[in-house]
Amino acid sequence: MIRPFHLAFPVHDIDAARAFYGGVLGCPEGRSSESWVDFDLFGHQIVAHLDPAAKPVAVANKVDGHDVPVPHFGVVLTMPDWEVLARRVEAAGVAFGIAPHVRFKGQVGEQATMFFRDPSGNALEFKAFADDSMLFAS
Repeated sequence: MIRPFHLAFPVHDIDAARAFYGGVLGCPEGRSSESWVDFDLFGHQIVAHLDPAAKPVAVANKVDGHDVPVPHFGVVLTMPDWEVLARRVEAAGVAFGIAPHVRFKGQVGEQATMFFRDPSGNALEFKAFADDSMLFAS
């Protein structure tokens, strides 16, 4: 069994983070204080820490013809879970930086992917593979 990862990241507004991660993404909330909140992101622990001056990094690398934001984080989902999340994010009116699509079609590593930002500008990527053995294929 793969163990859950832990990621702490800055947000400029705790209430906006709660609305986004809890409401839009459906992440159950764990422990919290006035300056941080834990979320269960598909079995992984992420912690939004208050930093009123937090600003997103504006670096991107070209991947399959798209400007992929760096840094970013997310989860590799099952294809059905990825499709549900894509519909959920779109229905919430979240703007996609890179709309849901299949990258590397017909190649090693073919994957469904989407990118969007949280209210603090943190970039997230969620992806899925028809064949999970392609995750680390070269």
